[in-house]
Amino acid sequence: MKLLHIDASILGQNSVSRQVSAAIVQRLREAHPELSVRYTDLGAEPIGHLTGAHLAATQGATPESSALIEDLARGGQALEDFLSADIIVIGAPMYNFSVSSQLKAWIDRVVVAGKTFRYTEKGPEGLAAGKKVIVASSRGGFYGPDSAAAFLDHQESYLRGIFGFLGITDLTFVRAEGLNISPDQRHKALAAATAEAARLAA
Repeated sequence: MKLLHIDASILGQNSVSRQVSAAIVQRLREAHPELSVRYTDLGAEPIGHLTGAHLAATQGATPESSALIEDLARGGQALEDFLSADIIVIGAPMYNFSVSSQLKAWIDRVVVAGKTFRYTEKGPEGLAAGKKVIVASSRGGFYGPDSAAAFLDHQESYLRGIFGFLGITDLTFVRAEGLNISPDQRHKALAAATAEAARLAA
């Protein structure tokens, strides 16, 4: 069984989403000793955002620079890692009500027509069914369904939508919310999220 572990925070060791995603992976390692884990740190080594040059290269144009060639290879590896994984664990902080730009750049490399989805006469069809995705979600405030700011949640709603589009229905969120309210709330939220991670069904 293969697990792909993605972290997308720019905060390094101060990141709550990193701590929670690590707890999730630890729980899965304990449940599946044979688990093969591949780790990608998008905060430390981001994938470049898509440009016209990227799209031209995918349509047969010769890449004009070594940097573009390297970035295309990195994007191809990201897609290969995603396709081969049975479980994907993502550390996904909320930045300005959405996902980090680093995570969005990665998503743009794995949402590929003919690979992870296709268009049919009946509409789009996801090609990545059968995978399990677990998201370690961190937020400075409260954005749950019952909160006053729920309408600003373009983080979890986006992730639900994009992975659903790829055919993935086994999607779990482990949340740490209210992190910027106070030091006490940050401590409580992190403790609750890591405890929830330890209880995850394997």
